[in-house]
Order: sequence, then C-alpha cells, then structure tokens
Amino acid sequence: SRLLRRWIHRPLRSHEVLRLRYQALEELRGEQDGWRESIREVGDLERVLARLAIRTARPRDLEQLRSALKSAPPMRERLTALDAPLLQALAERMETSPDGLRLLAEALVEHPAPRIRDGEVIAAGYSAELDELREVSSNADAALQDLEKEERESSGIANLKLGYNRVHGYYIELRRSQADEAPEHYVRRQTLKHSERYITPELKRFEHRVLGARERAQELEVRLYEELLEKLSRWLAVWQDLAAAVAETDVLVNLAARSLELGYARPELVDRPGIRLRASRHPVVERALDSEFIANDLALDDDTRMLIVTGPNMGGKSTYMRQVALIVILAHIGSFVPAAEAEIGPLDRIFTRIGAGDDLAGGRSTFMVEMTETASILHNATGQSLVLMDEVGRGTSTYDGLSLAWAAAGYIAERLRSFTLFATHYFELTALAETAAACANVHLDAVEHAGTLVFLYSVRDGPADRSYGLQVAALAGVPRQVIASARGMLEDLEQRSGRLIERGQAQLPLTLDSGRQSAGPAREGVPPSAKTGRLGPKAIHSRAEQMLAAVDPERLSPREALELLFELKARSGGEDDRTGD
Repeated sequence: SRLLRRWIHRPLRSHEVLRLRYQALEELRGEQDGWRESIREVGDLERVLARLAIRTARPRDLEQLRSALKSAPPMRERLTALDAPLLQALAERMETSPDGLRLLAEALVEHPAPRIRDGEVIAAGYSAELDELREVSSNADAALQDLEKEERESSGIANLKLGYNRVHGYYIELRRSQADEAPEHYVRRQTLKHSERYITPELKRFEHRVLGARERAQELEVRLYEELLEKLSRWLAVWQDLAAAVAETDVLVNLAARSLELGYARPELVDRPGIRLRASRHPVVERALDSEFIANDLALDDDTRMLIVTGPNMGGKSTYMRQVALIVILAHIGSFVPAAEAEIGPLDRIFTRIGAGDDLAGGRSTFMVEMTETASILHNATGQSLVLMDEVGRGTSTYDGLSLAWAAAGYIAERLRSFTLFATHYFELTALAETAAACANVHLDAVEHAGTLVFLYSVRDGPADRSYGLQVAALAGVPRQVIASARGMLEDLEQRSGRLIERGQAQLPLTLDSGRQSAGPAREGVPPSAKTGRLGPKAIHSRAEQMLAAVDPERLSPREALELLFELKARSGGEDDRTGD
C-alpha cells in the first residue's frame, strides 16, 4: 500500500514506462492463482529491513525476514516464466543471498520470543558458551529437587519445601509451628503469616551458581543478537532491492486483479493532445452504489479544450469532473481505467479547484481559499495541463463571482489553453462558447415529472436551462413554507428581470422562463446577447455599461444614485463608451 500511495502521489509522464506496466497487467490478468498467498508469505519485508538498517529489528522481525527469503525463490521462478519485460526485470531483482539465509537459519530458533530480553532467541549450537550456561540453568530444577530431598533427610522435617521468587531468590520454607525444629545453620530470610523461610550456605552457593548462569546467558544472548544484526546488515542492499521488487509485484498483481474484477480497460497513450473517454465511470462512487453507475463520455482535443459544465445541484457535475481526473491518474500510474475506452495524450499536471472550505487557522475565508487556488492554477497551468474548476466565484456576491468566473474561464481558454472542465451555475458563462476558441458547453441532465425532480446523471451537449435549486432544497427537507416563500421571491425577481430586459439591461436568468421572455424591441447599440441575459464581450462593451446593468433603479437611494453618477463621470474621461459594431 505504501508503494501504491507513492505511485498515486507521483504519477509517471513516461509513456514508455507506463506501457511496460500495462503489458505486465495484461499477463498477470491471466495468471491470478496463488499470487496473493505467495506475497502474503513474504510479508512487509520493507519495514523489517528498515528496522534492520538502524539495528532495531526484533526477533520476530528476523523470523519474518527468514520466512520471506524462503518464499522469494518460488515467486522469482514464476515471474521468470512470464513474457512481460517488466516482470522479467522484477524476477532478476529477487536475489535472496543464500549465505544470509543460512546465517538466519543457524542463529535463530524456529519461533523466537517477542523480545531478546525474554531469552529463547539464539538457536542451540550457535554458541558453545551459551549452550553451557543454558545447561546449567536448565538443570537447576533437578538439582533443586535433590537438595530438597537431602534437607528433609538431614533435618527430619518431612514437609520441608524449597522454592524460589524473584525478590528473595531461593529459600527453604517451614510451617510456623515447625519453626522451633529448624536446624541451627538455617538463617531466617522471610516471615509470613503461616510460614517461615530460611536460607543455608549450601542453598546460597546453589543460588549464586544458577542465577549467575542465567544472568550471564541472558547477557551473552543479547550480545550475540546484536552481533547477528551487524552481520546481517552486509546483505541489506540486496534485500532492499528484493523488497522493492516484491512490493512492485504486489501492486501489479492487485491492479491486475481489480481491473479484471471491475471491468477496467487498458488506456491508450497517444502523442496527439487530448483526452477521449467512452463510458467512463467514477471508480469509488461506482462501488458505493447499489444501482448501476451511469457512464459518460468525454472528448477534449485541440478543437475543444474547455467544457463549460452546467446542470442542477446534485446532478453529477462534480462526480463527472472527478472521475475524469481519477482516470487520468490511474492511467499515469500504469493501471487500467474504469471506462470502455480511454485515449490520453501528453499531460504534465492536474490542477483542481473543487469544494468549499475555509482555513480558520490561517485566517482565510472560504472565498480567499477559493481565490488562492484559482490564482495558483492561472499562474502554473500549461497547454498540457488538466484543469478542473468547480463553481468558481460562488463565495462572493453574484456579480463579483460571475465576473471572476468569466475572466478566469476566458483566461484559461484563450491564454493557457489547458484541457479544462469548468463547472458553474452561472448560466451566463455558457456564452463563452460563442466567443472563446476551443470552448463548448455540456450539461448534466435532469427532468421534473409530476412535481418530482429526477436526476439522469447523463452528460449531454449544450448548456443547461435551469438549476432546479428550489426542487433540490425541497429534496433536502427544507420546510414547505420556506420553499413557498422562496418561490414567491423567485417570481418577483423574474418579473423585475423581465422589466430590465425590456429596457435593454442585462440580468441573470433565474429560471427557464425568465431566459425565454420576450426582450422587446432592440435598443440601438445593444447586441441581442444583452437582451437574453448573456454577459460577454459581445454583450457589454464598457465598465460603465456593466455597472449600469448591475443596478436596480427602483432600489437605489438618492445618495447611492448620486455616488453612482459621480463614479460614472470619473470613469467617462478615460474610457471609450462606444457600443456595438
């Protein structure tokens, strides 16, 4: 999983290397049996070797290393039998170093203790000195029984017992009622409620011999273990290459298995610019759904470098954009992709401006975060970049947001010429397709049937005609009285919009009906796009007209009207206010 994460964080641009991975996946898709078991036997060799490198490997780590070195040769043989060049190269890197494996087999017991201080780690026969000390320690129980028998006979106390604890060491135990019968050479060591404990010179010598042997054996075992770690480090570089090869094999095997299970297709990497997807799907959402995922196509090329994506809330715009990015990332790590067909040209980076969230710790509002990300895209994207921008400008007022969204989209389309998906609820932006080069409109479809909104999640050519905001709010559980009030406000705004349109002033279309109202006779110098509510280079030719288009005279106070007049007067000196051609 660590290697897969690194691949995802650092996708490859080399088509040659990616094609080698695709070829390896093709072969592994037909050779699935037994791979996972073989890889599981090797385990997390990379982590074990990281601990060995800094001499902190535990006994069980070495046990896993030994098991991995035994399991690697069969995996190597299996890879060697395959034809893919990448798999052949991985097989060559799976060197185990027989001498290192032999040392582990000789030095380590079959099932070592978790910690070296627990003992029972170094195998018998590895050190003669350790074997001798262990023999002394292991024979202590038999010697203790012999000593107990001798003391019973010499003292005449039949129920005398010899014992041991970590605090007081070895002792002779008598009942309290037998304390007067204790021989003179018994030295009291501990008094308990029902018994007395003693030590004798002979028992003291026995204790020194046994405990000394155990302590020396433990110290020696620790020293031998540290020496073993030092010896094993000489093969560290070879084993690290083995671990890397096993990890790469693991990723390829799992990518092959998942692509086979989920019906992924091999992407085609081409030299001509563009991204063409047929029946593409979102790899995560598809797995989470109980129903069938609605697949969609995408076509970006030199003739269409930007798609303005419109449609209702919850209609699938963000999912559509994200699935495109995920497919591109999967293709550039060497994976097959969730699509019927995928053709991808040269790309250098992916830029995204999706979602909304503030940065409280950094003192940045939601809009500031949005603009910071937008600025990064505008400064760094190139003609080979994939850019995803979702609802730019929604964090501020309508006209500010629309102006920024229009300008950003226009800059990307005309100057950067990046491959771009630009999702928005500003329907005015759809007019950009009429003026900007290589720009087109698509929308996510939805229908309203018997008062119920049905999302179709299918991508269609052309702009959407409405957002269905009130219907989505109702689906979310907003109280009916709030929806009713909002609907009344919407109708009022539509009527005001109609009056402005009749006077030739541009206004945002709020619903399908408002965008279709009769605009009345054309005012001289005002192009048709202004009368239909489209803001763009052909619709409004000066800042003064833009300011006037944003004004509702019925709501202006005398002071606001005077301030607006002064501002227009100040601007008139340096601006050519001619309209239309």
